[in-house]
Amino acid sequence: MDRLFTPDEARALMPAILRESATLVAARADLAEIAFDRETAGSSPLGGLPELKAVEARLEEIVSTWSDRGLEVKGIAPVLLDFPAVLDGVSVRLCWIEGEPELGWYHRTDLGFAGRRPLP
Repeated sequence: MDRLFTPDEARALMPAILRESATLVAARADLAEIAFDRETAGSSPLGGLPELKAVEARLEEIVSTWSDRGLEVKGIAPVLLDFPAVLDGVSVRLCWIEGEPELGWYHRTDLGFAGRRPLP
């Protein structure tokens, strides 16, 4: 069975999630810049293929860490994470998206992001 989080358990992970997502956002930007520069100019001040592969590996490491903790990674641009949970007997996902300062939303599992509501 997949891990289920209480709101308190999920919120306790948020300081690490915020730090890791900041690292991911920076790596995501570096990846885009290196790839664009290499395609358009043939090289990038941020590096070449080895640096590109290192940034890709860092992104994969962060995403794997989140998955290993039981989070569902819905996207990385923007970062969108779901924490499986049960509220009032209903399967839900506690939902956090890049830019939010804390975990404050959820949605029914069967509704997805469009069904987001503030956590009670």
